[in-house]
Parts: sequence; C-alpha cells; structure tokens
Amino acid sequence: QVQLVESGGGLVQPGGSLRLSCAASGRTFSPSAMGWFRQAPGKEREFVAAISWSGGRTYYADSVKGRFTISRENAKNMVYLQMNSLKPEDTAIYYCASGSVSNFPERYDSWGQGTQVTVSS
Repeated sequence: QVQLVESGGGLVQPGGSLRLSCAASGRTFSPSAMGWFRQAPGKEREFVAAISWSGGRTYYADSVKGRFTISRENAKNMVYLQMNSLKPEDTAIYYCASGSVSNFPERYDSWGQGTQVTVSS
C-alpha cells in the first residue's frame, strides 16, 4: 500500500485560500490516480477532486468547480489541492486517497489521516 500524509489545513476567512499537500511513500504511486475527499461533521465523506496518474485528466465536484485545482508532481510523490474563494460550507476534514479515478471512495485503496480545514470569520 501507499502511505499518504496530508498537510496544509488550517483556519481561513471566507474568500481566502489554502493549499493542501499530500505526500506519498511506500510503493510508487505513479500508476495510480489520486483523489481528494472531505467529510464534515455529521455528513458522509464526499468527493472533491481527482486526477489521473499522468495528470492529464482532472475531475471536480460541482460544488468546488472553478474554485479548487488538483495537481500532482510524480517525481516528488506529491499531490496538491489549491483551494480559492473558500466558503464556510467547505469546512471539513480533507483526505487524499490513491486508487482508480472515480468519485466513489470505494475505488480508492489507500487513505491519509486527513487535515482539518475551517472556513470562518
């Protein structure tokens, strides 16, 4: 399995930006797609964004399209989520995952521990 560690979360005001990072170790993650999911208190884990292993294809939830950007650097075993124009409803724990390109969490077989993002004034 791939070990994944997220970082970059924190408290930000509405309209602000954050960049989440996910560092991978263990077996190479290059052949795998990567995804970001989030889970707010009392809600199910939901898809945020995904990127193919080459980085040539990206997918976004409608709720974040135009505000969030997913990217990856395979040479550094890193994946990123740039989040702009943040809203209070973006508050959640954000998880990165490795697996097959999908908006279903069941298609991902490795998960990080999550990083908290709080959007509040």
